[in-house]
Amino acid sequence: MPPTSNQAKAGREVIAFDLSADALARAKEQGMTPASSAAEACKDADIVIEAVGAAGTVALAAALARKGGAVALIGNVAPEVPLPLQTAVTRELTLAGSCASAGEYPACLDLIARGAVRLDPLLSAVAPLAEGAAWFARLREGAGDLMKVVLVP
Repeated sequence: MPPTSNQAKAGREVIAFDLSADALARAKEQGMTPASSAAEACKDADIVIEAVGAAGTVALAAALARKGGAVALIGNVAPEVPLPLQTAVTRELTLAGSCASAGEYPACLDLIARGAVRLDPLLSAVAPLAEGAAWFARLREGAGDLMKVVLVP
């Protein structure tokens, strides 16, 4: 799928960096350029979105952002991680944190309605609520092929 109309208008490439081949394939389906290494990913990126929340990935996000760039911290796997303060200060980074929503739902729904964002590639399964425990067990076991499972009552 080609980049969304907003990406094309801005002339910006969106690069997805992940260790999971399944996640990279989903990113490519969404019009992103997949990368499986930090060096391949995006040194000197305008904006880096860190979606894990671990010490190593926070430091990597700060290192990948260009001087004067921005890092959005949305990962939340650990309650505390070290912040690479010297990198953030000397590279003059803008740091932003986000959890859940700050009013973006109307814009997201508009993108979905216009077909600028496809949700089907993100949906791994729809299952009865009664099977919820089994799906959570599969996730705990490290089922890397799952992105989003919807449980229906």
